[in-house]
Order: sequence, then structure tokens, then C-alpha cells
Amino acid sequence: MQELFIETPQQLHDFIEKVKHSPWLAVDTEFIRERSYYPRLCLIQVANDKLAAAIDPLALNDLSPLKELLLDSAIEKVFHAARQDQEIFLNELGALPQPVFDTQPAAALLGYGDQVGYGKLIQLVLGVELAKDHSRTDWSRRPLDKAQLRYALDDVIFLGRAYVKMKQALEKQGRLAWLKPEFDALTAEATYALNPMDMWKKVKGRQHLKGVKLAVLQALAAWREEQALARNLPRRWILKDDVLLEIARRAPTNARDLEKIRGVDGNFIKHNAKDIIQAIQKALELPKEQWPKDRFRANRPTPEQEAVLDLLSAALRLIALEAGLSPQAIASRKDLAALLNGEETAVLLQGWRKQVAGIPLQELLQGKRRINLDKGKLSIAVQ
Repeated sequence: MQELFIETPQQLHDFIEKVKHSPWLAVDTEFIRERSYYPRLCLIQVANDKLAAAIDPLALNDLSPLKELLLDSAIEKVFHAARQDQEIFLNELGALPQPVFDTQPAAALLGYGDQVGYGKLIQLVLGVELAKDHSRTDWSRRPLDKAQLRYALDDVIFLGRAYVKMKQALEKQGRLAWLKPEFDALTAEATYALNPMDMWKKVKGRQHLKGVKLAVLQALAAWREEQALARNLPRRWILKDDVLLEIARRAPTNARDLEKIRGVDGNFIKHNAKDIIQAIQKALELPKEQWPKDRFRANRPTPEQEAVLDLLSAALRLIALEAGLSPQAIASRKDLAALLNGEETAVLLQGWRKQVAGIPLQELLQGKRRINLDKGKLSIAVQ
């Protein structure tokens, strides 16, 4: 394996000429985002089966040649947990690499577990234990030493090798096509579209609020998101979750009451009190039908539904066992509840999960199937 560190336009050009006819390329990124809203791209790793390169975007003013390579529809781009890398490329290049193959959902279909980490996957597929020494590296600092580059390049060298084995296994099992909807979603810009009015759903502790207080939280979280975006700062630097929740809980309508809340200092009051109070007042004036609803609170199952969910969980374990998958890779208990509630967007009614488990579980709920217990063994039978 030839290894390169690329920091000049000529080096980038030469590398692209060597790999542009590859059927696939393993891709990874290193970045930092502790001090900004948008991740700062610090390194791009790309490899095929013969050549691996660490590309320095901090030294290159023009990444358009790389963009052309990543958008080449004849080359499959291989990622592990692709969403964050794709989001970074969309922000940096204005486009999404495609087509893609993501080894994380592929691992679930091969029985390696749901949301498996990269290091664990490489250990399971290749029997190689990767070093973890540089997982907290500040990748913006230069020069990068040999150990850092070794760590970064290993991320794509072994990713490519795992991809080859995993794709062959998926083809052999007839499951490769199952992943197409998930991979297609990773190359759709709509997947990464941001709606500030939805950001309240990510606030920790929101379950302690209800009614109009959730409307206040929604307005405050949207304001915080817009501020973070405009100033390219982490959300928590604008306002921490616990302070955001307390403001929503108290819903102050003047600056004097706002400044009584712990965590709200004088400087924040000086620059933001007017906007905060205005957002709160608008939320308090919303008609009840426009208040946001916490899905978890609204759909909390009754004791009878809990019993049905237990039945569905048992059936899911049987289905997973027969398919050679872990139940968690197919659906969570919340996903089962969504199916039980008849939600059209339920995970179990999408893609491969619908074929593997969604349809059988629906038929169980409809009485078209039943669970049998015979000599201590459970099975699902058609009525």
C-alpha cells in the first residue's frame, strides 16, 4: 500500500489521476467542532486497494478537483457512519459525494450489531485491533506526526478491506439491495435540511415540560439555533440546555424576571433580552392547537398496549434469530410502539425492515399470524 500526504495542488492532481478509475474509494474525515457550529474540516483520507492519501484541506485553497472525484457516479464512495462526513462535504464542497456505501448499516444486516463502531467492526470483520491513541487529537494543529497520520490512514485502509468482504457477504445473502433506500437517503440534500423549529426535540430534559411551556421551549430553541448558525458558534455557547429549559419553565415576560434565572448573566441580558422576551410572548399567545406535542409523552402506551408490545418484542426476537440479525438492528421498542400506533412513518414500514419484520408483525397484530409455544419453543405460524 502506497501512502501519501497531500498538501499541494500538484500532489492532489497526481493522486486523483491515479485513483480516478477505481471502482470504489474508502473515504473518511477528521475535524474539530468544539468551538464552532459547523465542523472545521482538517483532514480528508481517501484510499483504494493500492493507494492511500491524507489530504490537507488547510493547505489547499481549491478542493474542486477532489469534489469532481467524489461526485463521479462510476466510483462507489465507502464510509463508516456516513452522515456526519456527508454533512461536512455538503458544507465544504456544496455537494454530496455519491453513490455511497455505508458499512455501519451494512454491518447490521450481516449480524454484527446495530450502530457498531468502526474499531469494533474492523475487529469483527478483519480480526484487526486498531489503535485508539488519537481519537481526541486536535487535527487542526500542524505538523501532523507519523503516529497521527498512521491513525488517519488506517481509517480508510482497513475500511476498504472490510467493505470488500462485507459487500461480497451481502451479495451472497441477497441482502445488498436492501440497503439502497438508506444509501440513497445519504446522498439526498433533504436529509441534511435544518429546521430551527424542530430543534426543541433535541433539548435534554424537554420531557419535564408540557402544554404552552413546550411552545416556549420550541421558540427559544429555534432562536438559539438561528443565533448559533449566524455566529458559527456551538449551541451551548449561546445558551446551555438546562438554562434554556429553566427559561421555558418560568416563561419570564420582562428582563428583570429573566435576569433572576441562574445562568443568565448581565452581558446576555444586555444583548439578547429583547429577542428572548419577544419569542416567549409570541409562544404564549399561540392557540393550543399550535403547541408542539412531545411524541414520547403523547404516545405513552397504556398497560394493555405494554402487554402487546411485549408480545411484539418476543416475535421480533424470533424473526431476528431466523434472519441472523440482532433484534436491536431491526427495531427498538419505540419503533414497535410506532407500528402499534399505526404511524405511517414507522421505521418498520420502511425499506428492508418492512420485508424482514414489519409485514410479519403487522400480520400478527391483524390476527393473520400467531405465536405458538410447543415444548418450550416459540414459533410464529400463519393462521
